[in-house]
Amino acid sequence: MNRRDLLVAFSLGALTGALPALAQQKGKIRRIGFFYLGSRQSALETGRYQLFLQAMRDLGYVEGKHFVIEARYADGKTERLPDLAAELVRSKVDVIVATGTPLYQALQKATKTIPIVITTSPDPVRDGFAASLARPGGNFTGLSSNNAEAIPKHVELLMTAVPRLSRIAVLRNPDNVGSFPQLKSIQAAAQKTGLQVLPVDARTPDGIERGFSTMAKERAESVIIPGDTFFLQQVRQIAELALKHRLPSTYVTREYAEAGGFMSYGQNITENFRRAATYVDKILKGAKPGELPIEQPTIFELVINRKTARAIGLTIPQELLLRADRVIE
Repeated sequence: MNRRDLLVAFSLGALTGALPALAQQKGKIRRIGFFYLGSRQSALETGRYQLFLQAMRDLGYVEGKHFVIEARYADGKTERLPDLAAELVRSKVDVIVATGTPLYQALQKATKTIPIVITTSPDPVRDGFAASLARPGGNFTGLSSNNAEAIPKHVELLMTAVPRLSRIAVLRNPDNVGSFPQLKSIQAAAQKTGLQVLPVDARTPDGIERGFSTMAKERAESVIIPGDTFFLQQVRQIAELALKHRLPSTYVTREYAEAGGFMSYGQNITENFRRAATYVDKILKGAKPGELPIEQPTIFELVINRKTARAIGLTIPQELLLRADRVIE
């Protein structure tokens, strides 16, 4: 055998030996973490979990064949987050899809290497999860819910809906660092129109109950609920309390209006779970999260629950109904 034949034989042997390894890598079942502050039931009721799975299927992934889900649900208990984040890291997941600032903070402490796809964040740069939106630089990427322009809009919408409005309550979760700039934004918008703002803190279901009692005692005439993962799990409770106290209310996601709240204005967060699958796909194919730009919302929707308006004795102006993307009768 001459030198050329030896080289060919050696190359073929090396390639033959590599084929099983390549095939094994291609057929490897990837592990995807799904980290959610609320309960499993709430993730299903909002359709977020199913939408993410459907998007993975649309991208050609088959659950059980190409990937498995390692899901962790905190059931609204923030004290569980560090342990749940540590569990996901120990389970050796390839990527984690997470929702909510408290979860990102827990994951940031738990791992610096596992890619994290965020589904909503008012300001991932300000909160220290990314160096910039265009180039995050670390192990976080995904979708921002930056609603700096949308939050003041709630003041305008309530002023249009409620005649002679003078006092607005703001229900906020003090454990959410994003609630402070949101409150300042509402206060700035209210100050321009002479409205008074009543901040009310709540971090538990009982706290929400007490908060609405405070609003009634302080004679609030409406309430704004800024975006918060905990509040999202309590949309039915909040909507029922707003109805009980006859308070026109507004929140940032349509789930609130669908649960019986008066109005919602903001990004369709549920759709972000479909978009999150595209990030997971890129990461599983080798993309680095720090090089994947974080998307910002471009479309905001107004949903009005006309049934709730009638229940609290509120006649919705025609101009507001015409602006609505959806009216729930």
